[in-house]
Amino acid sequence: MTLGADSEVGRLRTVMLHRPGAELGRLTPRNNDQLLFDGIPWLGRAQEEHDAFAQALRDHSVEVLYLTELLTATLEIAAAREEIIASTLKDLYVGPSLQGWIESHLHGAAPDKLAEVLMAGLRNDEVRVDGSVAHALMQPEDFLISPLPNLLFTRDSSVWLRDRVAVTSLAMPARARETQLTGLIYRHHPRFAGTPVVHGPHLEHLEGGDVLELAPGVIAVGIGERTTPAGLERFARQVLTEDLARTVLAVPIAQERATMHLDTIVTMVDVDTVVIYPNMADSLRAVPLSLEDDHFVIGQESSFFSAAAAAMGIDTLHQIDTGLDPVTAEREQWDDGNNTLAIDARLAVAYERNEQTNARLEEHGIEVITISGDQLGSGRGGPRCMSCPIDRD
Repeated sequence: MTLGADSEVGRLRTVMLHRPGAELGRLTPRNNDQLLFDGIPWLGRAQEEHDAFAQALRDHSVEVLYLTELLTATLEIAAAREEIIASTLKDLYVGPSLQGWIESHLHGAAPDKLAEVLMAGLRNDEVRVDGSVAHALMQPEDFLISPLPNLLFTRDSSVWLRDRVAVTSLAMPARARETQLTGLIYRHHPRFAGTPVVHGPHLEHLEGGDVLELAPGVIAVGIGERTTPAGLERFARQVLTEDLARTVLAVPIAQERATMHLDTIVTMVDVDTVVIYPNMADSLRAVPLSLEDDHFVIGQESSFFSAAAAAMGIDTLHQIDTGLDPVTAEREQWDDGNNTLAIDARLAVAYERNEQTNARLEEHGIEVITISGDQLGSGRGGPRCMSCPIDRD
């Protein structure tokens, strides 16, 4: 069995998704900002949209693995259960009485129920314990274990690089526990036995949405709201030292919600073509990094397109603009028009609502598989965000 990826557009064979579940139903007007959603999605419809996304992938011979099923199977392993319960309890500050009840509850839960608590969280009104001052004084709706609605975006918590996986370090507190779950799966699930793991949640912040595998040996990393310069440096040293890349491009991006990751600005749809937000295309810069005698060689900053083409060994990195004018471009970029998932070169999944961007893709010979994202998009993420490629040709 092969695992790994070294491009954005090689034939996609296996992908990990997370079908939205009870954790999405935990969102309220009171907590949705803290949990990084711009609205409160309709769970049933979001599940229907996600099921259609998964089926579109299967229709093109992509194996779909679900995070929930992988996690449940992993929690059948005693060592994995002990590890995740200990790490979950370590981050709780609820007083000894409530902590003891939660510890007992987690240890007594069946694998599927434990997985549900780890993903959907645990509220104070779901606890029955006497003698806990914290339990008595906290509000019923207060979370003792926070839900993880952003698990939907499996791209961010891990990145496959050739024959190994990078478990990332998520910047926002609302997402920090996600890598505990993905890391647990990679360490303990039989499907991934022996897979080397690089980076990790204990290191400087680096998120998968900022990592673009432009070509075999060439990786671009966005630096902005979620990935820090230190996170980039740590990751670049690892992948360059282990010969997972020969060049890493550091790409500074605006630290704003609309451009939280590099893949909200640009994604690949062919070996030499990207779809990009035109309002930022001219200002997007890159700095090439390589290693020589264990020291970084920091190249000259230049246009992202010229730096990428040079590193990829091609004459031109072609671009297809989001939308047809600056206003439409801004609207469709906000609705994840740039966030396409390539199943193969010149074959990509995109949200159907970005009509002008999709039309431009098709004009350039890119076949577009459209899916609905009316509810899925409320967390600001498109098909690429919702998918973690595990195996590409």
